[in-house]
Amino acid sequence: MRRFAAILLRSFLQGLLLLSPIALTGFLLYSIFDKIDSLVPVDKMPRGLGFIVIIVTVTVIGFLGTRFFIGKWVFDSFANLLEHTPGVKYIYSSIRDLVKSFVGDKKRFNKPVWVCVNYNPEVWRIGFMTQGDMTHLGMGNKVAVYMPHAYAISGWVIITESKNVKPVTTMTSGEAMKFAVSGGITIVEDVEINGTKDQL
Repeated sequence: MRRFAAILLRSFLQGLLLLSPIALTGFLLYSIFDKIDSLVPVDKMPRGLGFIVIIVTVTVIGFLGTRFFIGKWVFDSFANLLEHTPGVKYIYSSIRDLVKSFVGDKKRFNKPVWVCVNYNPEVWRIGFMTQGDMTHLGMGNKVAVYMPHAYAISGWVIITESKNVKPVTTMTSGEAMKFAVSGGITIVEDVEINGTKDQL
């Protein structure tokens, strides 16, 4: 009886292991879809129409804001107003820079690096160099590195000497972010170390 119960428990846990990532991903995508769909304040609207309206509207605004002078002027003027409004300018500029870091023409999280954070014992962490020269802040020979937290969208920025930083050459920036956010358990690729296969 105990053996049967153990098999049932193990099977249940294996089922959770298999279904949890799929279920959580589906729930997250559904939540995003539902939230966007509800942004259009129209009663008795067919489900999904609000989502389509929002996507089309954002796409049109993006097209007009980058292709036509008048559209670009309107958005630049509004952005300039936000940048010079006390209090609001800090919120706006921080969000703008964060968004541009991921999807703008000047992506900032595109230089994955290894950072030595301890020498005895030697400990390395993965991060993304965001400033290669900190002289403008009176910190010559220093660099700024953003280090994401595992399983979170948060992270911290450290300032360290450039000698403590070396480029990541075995991963793309996307793979490095995935490696960092997953806590290092994501298998990036097989690499050969000392004649044997190992995982990064």
